[in-house]
Amino acid sequence: MLWVKAFHIIFVITWFAGLFYLPRLFVYHSLTDDAAGDARFVIMERRLYRFTTPSAVLAVGCGLWLWLGFGFHGIWLDIKVTLVAGLIAYHIYLGKLCRELAAGHKRTPTFYRVINEVPALALLAIVTLVVVKPSF
Repeated sequence: MLWVKAFHIIFVITWFAGLFYLPRLFVYHSLTDDAAGDARFVIMERRLYRFTTPSAVLAVGCGLWLWLGFGFHGIWLDIKVTLVAGLIAYHIYLGKLCRELAAGHKRTPTFYRVINEVPALALLAIVTLVVVKPSF
């Protein structure tokens, strides 16, 4: 199980790297006003999203394996699973934003800066829950 735990941590790190960086690319993309810059950002965003999606799947898969293998239970785990489900929805939403930007629809840089904070808040909550395992 330690190998599964190690891979889970590795895939979570690579997934979060994408979740942190992709909205930052969106900020820079929204500030671009030339066609060459737009095309460059579309390629970068698409590649990053395609790289982080398998990391997300593998992180969730290893997490499920650990959950079923160790038989963890408790309200902390219910909250963690809910937060992870929210991160999956957030990841899918980032894919939607990638497609919007590729189609030329840009939102304000402030919008992308605000959504860039979501994974940081989720990470803070998830790590705290996993380490502390509060009983509430």
